Amino acid sequence: MAEPLVVEAHEGEQVAPELRPLLIRVYDLLEGPSTDLGVLKRALADLLTFLESSRGRTNANCWATDLFFGLQDGWDRDWDHLPDAFCDILSDMGGALHDTVSAPAIAADVDSTPEKLLARVQALRV
Repeated sequence: MAEPLVVEAHEGEQVAPELRPLLIRVYDLLEGPSTDLGVLKRALADLLTFLESSRGRTNANCWATDLFFGLQDGWDRDWDHLPDAFCDILSDMGGALHDTVSAPAIAADVDSTPEKLLARVQALRV
C-alpha cells in the first residue's frame, strides 16, 4: 500500500496535526468501486469543516490539502470510479484551494474556498 504525501509545512508555516488524518481518511475511502458514498461525503465534510474553522483556515493547511489532491504523490488509487459530482469536488480541492488565504478572491471565483466546497459536498445526493 502506498503512503500518500502530506506536506508538513508551507513557507515556514506548520500544517496542523489534525489535517493529516482527515486527508488520509478521504484517501482510504477512495479504494475501489465499492466506495460508500455516504461515508465519503461525511469525510469530505469533516475535512472542509476543519479547513473553514479558525484553527484549520491557514495558508499551510490549504496548500497541503491542495497539493494532496492535486499532485496525488504516493497514491495508488484514483477517484475515476466515483460519480461526476464527487470527481469535480475532489479535482477542485486540488485546483485553487491553495489561494484561500493568500488570494481569496481567486479561490472564491472558482468555487474553491472551503465554504464553497463544503456547500457543494452538502448538496451531494447519495
